[in-house]
Amino acid sequence: MKYIIIGLGHFGSSLGQRLTNMGHEVIGVDADMEKVDANKGFLTHAVCLNPTDPRAAAGLPIKDADTVVVCIGLNEGVNLLATATMKQLKARRLVVRAISPLHRTVLEAMHVDDIVYLEEETAHRWAKKLNMRNALDVHETSGDCNIVEVSVPKRFVGLTLEETRIRSEYNLLVLTTLKLKPVKNAIGIKVDQKVTQDLASAQTVLEEGDVLVLYGKTHDIERFLNV
Repeated sequence: MKYIIIGLGHFGSSLGQRLTNMGHEVIGVDADMEKVDANKGFLTHAVCLNPTDPRAAAGLPIKDADTVVVCIGLNEGVNLLATATMKQLKARRLVVRAISPLHRTVLEAMHVDDIVYLEEETAHRWAKKLNMRNALDVHETSGDCNIVEVSVPKRFVGLTLEETRIRSEYNLLVLTTLKLKPVKNAIGIKVDQKVTQDLASAQTVLEEGDVLVLYGKTHDIERFLNV
């Protein structure tokens, strides 16, 4: 797929680099040449131009892109002008970062396809993560269900999923397991990287250090975590 990322700050550059690593074509755009130069080696293309200028932005393949993401986060006015420019150039799908509640309201009135409100979404996710004792990570889904990552309890080490009876006793579905692989980060420090295994089956054997990826209702997950 083809993506255009408008604004190469921390959020925009991180998003663009992750999409590129996933194999997508990513065009990064920023008015600051230093940010463009910093991302040239990580994105498919990096372009220096003013995204609020329709004549300059018209040179971008807006109509060919599957999604345009406006990531500008320091200036609401510039963000809105860039959004209006992308709307004018008929972006197929437009996702925009909101900076404040009022800004989000204006974006809703502009009928953009999706709005990213980083501060609120991050706070909500962390509140859930901190509330669920012993959960390594929480990924909220619709309704009262969540996907959580938890360390394999010692009592389950060496057992198959069928033998753990997680499904029947806790009403939880084990989607997959993760292995923690030590790798060196950019400054040479060893950190654990999660490696996803195949879809879990009844015969999947749980090993010490594994991480379970569970899906189910919040109260069932909490019941499992608090045993």
